[in-house]
Amino acid sequence: MLIRTPLRANHGSIPALRGVLGAKSPSLTCRRWKSGPYGYTQAKALVYSKYGEPSDVLSLHNHSISPSLPPSTLLLRTLATPINPADINQIQGVYPSKPPFTSLLGTSQPSAVAGNEGCFEVLSAASSIKHLQKGDWVIMKSTNFGTWRTHALAHESAVLKIENKDGLTPIQVGTVSVNPCTAYRMLKDFETLKEGDWFIQNGANSGVGRAAIQFGNLWGLKSINVIRERADATATQAMKDELLELGATHVVTESELMDKAFAERVREWTEGGREAVKVGLNCVGGKPTAALVKCLSNGGHLVTYGAMSKQPLMLPTGALIFKDIRFSGFWVSRWSDGHPEEKKRMVDEVLDLTRQGKFRDIPVQELKWEWGTEEGVLKEAVQGTLGGFRAGKGVFVYGDT
Repeated sequence: MLIRTPLRANHGSIPALRGVLGAKSPSLTCRRWKSGPYGYTQAKALVYSKYGEPSDVLSLHNHSISPSLPPSTLLLRTLATPINPADINQIQGVYPSKPPFTSLLGTSQPSAVAGNEGCFEVLSAASSIKHLQKGDWVIMKSTNFGTWRTHALAHESAVLKIENKDGLTPIQVGTVSVNPCTAYRMLKDFETLKEGDWFIQNGANSGVGRAAIQFGNLWGLKSINVIRERADATATQAMKDELLELGATHVVTESELMDKAFAERVREWTEGGREAVKVGLNCVGGKPTAALVKCLSNGGHLVTYGAMSKQPLMLPTGALIFKDIRFSGFWVSRWSDGHPEEKKRMVDEVLDLTRQGKFRDIPVQELKWEWGTEEGVLKEAVQGTLGGFRAGKGVFVYGDT
């Protein structure tokens, strides 16, 4: 029988097909047609139409993508997308940069797709595109694209091609543009650090912290790394050992940092202060950061890129007057949007180090996203990243979508 009824490949397709084929037709619920009627690609996306907690405002939206690609447009299949703190803050409505709410995906209310980072595979390209082809891997050039989705349309100008994907995994590519790039820029852009110089950082077990340890080790820098105490002394020591094995020079806890005798330990490590602690990297805030500032040498520079404690940054007056400490902020999203070519060069460099085994992956918790994965499972995975200590960064890994 020839079916001439036009059908849209979305969550309403099954009842419509049953109506056309009749009640005696075989079950249609056990099979997913990746290419819907007339070659439409079926896709799913985690979207939100208002701000709030992820478990309250996220929903899984089904839609279809036309096989007729507009000029200069790519059809992408998602391979891996991490769940970063900034992604959660965007959903909550407290992040400075927010994607626009639109109805482009056919949502009942104007919505935004969550997520900012990820690795994508080109499924097809408009005929006008010559430098990208099916099978290539790409990442987003700028923020606010919306990456938590199985498929997407993107203009060729919105992506950066991964020139050599050999020896790399989608997770490695999908997590390269935020944490490693943040660490790279903070160690490169604020002070001229030469071999033998020191930096000190809190949040040392974070993705940025681990990247800074490894870059510092590769570039001949020495580092003092601050972590929060774990549940017991054994777990704390295990974390210290892990970061030391990555290339950290010293690893201490916040309690050690806050101890009045800690400044003397730093003097011992730095040959009586003759070796300068030029840079501090801060993602915590509050009193521990004030203690970290005291470890900086005269003319040192504190660079803040986060506020995990949600406490204000307390600046000791003496550090400003007598030590001439400088204070700056760094926002990788703004930097990336303003330096696309430098971002590509940096990404290529980091991925080359990864391929050579000189830069290690961050620990991750893989969250499988298959076509049949239910909305509740995905929302729970996102909400779960707001908990305490975790075994690794949550990353959606896309299977049969």
